[in-house]
Amino acid sequence: MGDVFKALADPTRRLVLDELQERDGQTLFELCTRLVTRHGVGSSRQAVSQHLDVLEAAGLVVRRREGRYTFLHLDTAPLRAITDRWPARPPEETP
Repeated sequence: MGDVFKALADPTRRLVLDELQERDGQTLFELCTRLVTRHGVGSSRQAVSQHLDVLEAAGLVVRRREGRYTFLHLDTAPLRAITDRWPARPPEETP
């Protein structure tokens, strides 16, 4: 679970997850283009790829290879594990 918190700690990685939530199955090129045009993130493809490595290690991103293309997919299962660990409870009433 520590890998998930580490992955979410970086604002660029959170933007990557936001973009994959909005449009799942992007290539690295598409993702970099969207990060630049929509968020002004001027990171190189190598830098975004390193962010993706961290997200993949945390289980938040899955890569799927099809021919010469690699598609990136969001996996929210690690986030569900966090919410399952600390489920919401109604606030206690004070007398």
